[in-house]
Amino acid sequence: MMQGHEEFLEEVLITEEELQSRIRELGAEISEDYQGKDLHLICILRGGVIFLTDLMRHINVPHSIDFMAVSSYGAGARKSTGQVRITLDLTASIRGRDVLLVEDIIDSGNTIASVLELLKTRHPKSLQVCTLLDKPENRETEVPIHYRGFTLPDKFVFGYGLDIDEFYRDLPFIGVVRADKYIPRNP
Repeated sequence: MMQGHEEFLEEVLITEEELQSRIRELGAEISEDYQGKDLHLICILRGGVIFLTDLMRHINVPHSIDFMAVSSYGAGARKSTGQVRITLDLTASIRGRDVLLVEDIIDSGNTIASVLELLKTRHPKSLQVCTLLDKPENRETEVPIHYRGFTLPDKFVFGYGLDIDEFYRDLPFIGVVRADKYIPRNP
């Protein structure tokens, strides 16, 4: 039986209103910076999809999208293993395009660094990173972040695309897990 999120929600770290306000600001910044460019958004699945859909509603320059899925967390893991595997690759070429990689959270930096290295080999005109959440305390690999929604402390967070055992991505806020109350689905 799945727990409701209320049972293990320690606190709401970022409210729905705060998220939407900052995403509007990011959309305006990106729109200004990419005027007259061939903007191509690449979303890292699964966590980034909610952020991407809200963000693209606030980007007022023409843009296209594509998706990648990478795996760096084992089942039930809270930390990246550091070994990145591409589980879904892009469907179109990015050669000569202005690529903006859209990510939900950057923690250790290992995953995004590996993805950036791979994408650079495909010769985009430019390659930048937009992350909703940044946890710099855990950084093991430095990565260039061009657009940042929020900087977070080292807390286990969920909601707004971020999951716990593949659940709770649908919550409209970012919450902190009260680990002493959360019972993993598959311990």
